Amino acid sequence: MPEITEIEVQLNGQRLNLPDGATVRDIVAGHTKKHINEQGLAVDGSRLGIALAIDGDVIPRSAWASHTVAPGARIDLVTAAQGG
Repeated sequence: MPEITEIEVQLNGQRLNLPDGATVRDIVAGHTKKHINEQGLAVDGSRLGIALAIDGDVIPRSAWASHTVAPGARIDLVTAAQGG
């Protein structure tokens, strides 16, 4: 059985270990506790209200499923809030 390796990243300034090969979609799914499809939308049809940048570059929702996270990446995940 192959050994599962992990990488360390920074998510909103906090250390986080992820499986090697993790994608942006994996991070968003873990954060929202929702299944995310190939287009970066919640499978249940709900709105996510999330933007994500890696090392200062915003990752388009359409690339979440294919964008693999590199070791040492600095990830900023922002959730929209309502109110005023």
